[in-house]
Amino acid sequence: MDGQDEIYRALRRVGLIGEDDRPPVAALSGGVSGDVFRVDLPGGPICVKRPLERLRVAAEWHAPMERAHSEVAWLRFAAGIAPNSVPSILAEDRAAHLFAMAYLPPERFPCWKTLLMEGTSDANFAAAVGAALVRIHAASAGRADVAARFANQDLFFALRIEPYLLHTAKAHPRYASQIERLCEALARARIALMHGDVSPKNILCGPDGPVFLDAETACYGDPAFDLAFCLNHLLLKAVYRPSGATSYGAAFEALRAAYFAGVDWEETAELDGRVARMLAALLLARIDGKSPVEYITADRDKAFVRQVALDFLDRPALSLRTLSQAWQEKFL
Repeated sequence: MDGQDEIYRALRRVGLIGEDDRPPVAALSGGVSGDVFRVDLPGGPICVKRPLERLRVAAEWHAPMERAHSEVAWLRFAAGIAPNSVPSILAEDRAAHLFAMAYLPPERFPCWKTLLMEGTSDANFAAAVGAALVRIHAASAGRADVAARFANQDLFFALRIEPYLLHTAKAHPRYASQIERLCEALARARIALMHGDVSPKNILCGPDGPVFLDAETACYGDPAFDLAFCLNHLLLKAVYRPSGATSYGAAFEALRAAYFAGVDWEETAELDGRVARMLAALLLARIDGKSPVEYITADRDKAFVRQVALDFLDRPALSLRTLSQAWQEKFL
């Protein structure tokens, strides 16, 4: 297996295996940005993750390997706020940009994206996602120490602002200035600690609630991005499975309501408007950005998402409820 010796060397350096140990290693699904492995130690399996310098997408997309350590830092911070919402970190090898964490068996921790794609949409679980996410945001809001620890603006630009939003702006010149203004505000914001990739593929449905993974884009910025990034997927699933549009809509509303019930760092109306505007841009980005969603493939469906997103961007005022209602009406 590619890189297996590197994994052994790293695990030896951090003391998880002995000099002569060569435990079984199996590749797991790592997504576009990294490799993930299961390593079977005598005491039980662990999970080892390392990032890729060039991401697995059609467009040319490179990112710093140091993002592995941003992820570890976020997981450790979140563990202090919502310990059941993240896997425990076992070791970190900064030289190899690699870390080990608890292995969460899929039979007990199914991926939320898998369930949503199958048409299983649990509004109670969505509410739990919103409640856990806002706890982490609220605990970090207005904290200069956390802002200094997660001053990863260059990383966030490379992994989110440029590939998702600025790349999309180039494809839509009429809306470029509006999207660029969103990007400028997002880059300037210093409000709370963002995860940066709150997607159903990075959320496991654990016995004690949601478990968040893949925080390599963690950055101190605008929490509106995290909420918009997650809600976006609940809208897009309805395009993939229109018969589930109503239940996806219920999950959207449950997540939104649970999240806003915990907001205490700013006026909710202002945050709501910012999330809605960001969500409209992200809808467009998941069609025309560097990382389009893989399950919307038909030109007709792409055109549908593109047109609705542009219609939202044309509105002078937008809220999450009006956006969700307008989206739901498209499936009636």
